[in-house]
Amino acid sequence: MNLTTRAISILLIAITTTLYASKTEIKSSKETFVLVHSAWLGAWQWQNVTEYLTQKGHQVIVPDLPGHGQDNTAPKDITMSDYIKKITSIIDQQDQKIILVGHSFNGITISQIAELRPKKIKSLVYLTAFLLPNGGSFFKAVSGVNGSQAVENFYLSEDQTYALVAEDALHSAFAHDISESDFNKAKPLIVPEPAAPLAYELKLSAKNFGKLPKYYIECTEDRAIPIAVQRAMYKDQVVKSYSLKSSHTPNFSQPKKLAKLLVKISKKH
Repeated sequence: MNLTTRAISILLIAITTTLYASKTEIKSSKETFVLVHSAWLGAWQWQNVTEYLTQKGHQVIVPDLPGHGQDNTAPKDITMSDYIKKITSIIDQQDQKIILVGHSFNGITISQIAELRPKKIKSLVYLTAFLLPNGGSFFKAVSGVNGSQAVENFYLSEDQTYALVAEDALHSAFAHDISESDFNKAKPLIVPEPAAPLAYELKLSAKNFGKLPKYYIECTEDRAIPIAVQRAMYKDQVVKSYSLKSSHTPNFSQPKKLAKLLVKISKKH
């Protein structure tokens, strides 16, 4: 091999090594997000957020919890164990750690999942969600809460198997910052919320749940979980909090801003 040929070979090796390293770096910078919808809604609520995240190269998994979206399980047959089984089965199939995002009530669900699968989770993100201590539950958390249009209009079915919010209060309570006509398009997709998970009491430990990094995205115009309640829940519990001037559903009113925050959080660890 003459000097010129050898020089070219060395250059090609260097280029190949650089490209490989670059590809490895790009691959490692992409995350897997598991987005867990709120009570009464379904995976469909994340559509616009998912589009942005996937355009950025991230993997996004958006399951329907039992009794929501495309899952037609009857509310009376659903417990928190069913929610947990649904999400853990997804997490267990992933090769890399995931970023687990919970909206509203299902902050409770992702907390319990984190306790059970701490080694599979990179970080937890609570989107105007219930971030509660060991022994906490939805019913305990909303007891005595003032200024919540959702709580004020909340009621259980006669057989106590599912929960609803009065129909004439839905738009104002959850999504006042989108037009009523747009909200009405989504209303047929709103389902009764199974009651049993709402009574579930968290079983958390400092060893598992306590060690995972947590982030909170507060919504300052939220009429379902007032901002004071949000801040009381996440105080001294999170690595960092972020704010959106939004209703309870920024996934509808500000999906791109929300998605950008999720990407920002993903780069923290």
